[in-house]
Amino acid sequence: MFIMYSKNMRRLVLFLILFYLLMGLSYAARPPLNDKGTGVQKKAKLVPRVLHLFDLREGPDGDPLSYPSYTVVDPSIEEIYVVDSGHGRIIIYTKDGYPLYVIDRSRGVEAPSGLYIDNEGYIYLCQMRTNGKPRGRISIFDPCLRWVRDIFFDGFEGADRFMPRTVALGQDKRIYVTGDGFRGVIVLEKTGKFSHIISPEDEIAETKGKADICDVYIDKRKRIYLLSEGYGRVYVYDEKENFLFKFGQKGGSSGKLSRPRGLAVDEIDHRIYIVDYMRHTISVYDYNGNYLFEFGGKGWGPGWFQYPNFIFVDHDQRILVADTFNQRVQVLRIKTMKVPLIKEEKIITPGFPVKLRPAEE
Repeated sequence: MFIMYSKNMRRLVLFLILFYLLMGLSYAARPPLNDKGTGVQKKAKLVPRVLHLFDLREGPDGDPLSYPSYTVVDPSIEEIYVVDSGHGRIIIYTKDGYPLYVIDRSRGVEAPSGLYIDNEGYIYLCQMRTNGKPRGRISIFDPCLRWVRDIFFDGFEGADRFMPRTVALGQDKRIYVTGDGFRGVIVLEKTGKFSHIISPEDEIAETKGKADICDVYIDKRKRIYLLSEGYGRVYVYDEKENFLFKFGQKGGSSGKLSRPRGLAVDEIDHRIYIVDYMRHTISVYDYNGNYLFEFGGKGWGPGWFQYPNFIFVDHDQRILVADTFNQRVQVLRIKTMKVPLIKEEKIITPGFPVKLRPAEE
């Protein structure tokens, strides 16, 4: 009897050792407990909620906008400027969307494109060539909307054919200008004299080359953003034009850029907004270029777009989108909420074969 008891004890001890070993392996393989002790780790993603504030659709005389292509907000008095491309004019609105003035041919505006307003209220306006003026130029207006002078391009190859698209002022009032299909961005001294060209090199479809730049943006920290429509990429430089990093990926699906046209930065939350002309969406990235979310899509209602061409974020974090083929500028606000992503527990298998017998009925 003593011998039988000893054998049973040994079997029990071996069984307990094996049991606790397996339990220890199973516990070690589990993720740490969350705040509720459920044993499931949770990650969160940002989900946007688009709030439609109002549309800009008409000029002071009640005439509708025609293919608005660009919008910006005066940093000092917060008036909204809209480039009404179909009519070759600029319309100025109050902050809440009431039309005030029109700057047209009578004031020297003929073929407007992008524009920039400095802290003193001076307007730098890109203008395409016309029959009267066969060269592209930057027209400067004072805070009273009076024409001051034109800057014509010279000093680089193709300057006589250069068609300015967007403009921004950087350190020492250097003027950064992008052009239609131009490989790089033109840098001018504050006097308008040509200085140099920033030409980021990149590779797409195993083909290396200089990237076309369709938009330039300079934030309050003096970081310079160059947006490439052809490469679906953003190149970021510091105030001394030292390259920092690039982000964005060419493509037609979520998280990628098909035909990006405009870029803006939310200076409060440090989010980067990029309007995609072909996907009819706005893609949003963090300050380091990490993709966060997108919103929009092709449509006619509030928060939907038809070939949007440009975007701007004002001091109140309102988002203004030149919704070109919907003949309007949408003024929106984005609220985000964090939605947890539930990650299931990992299932471990023992390191030795186990035979399972079906339960007896």
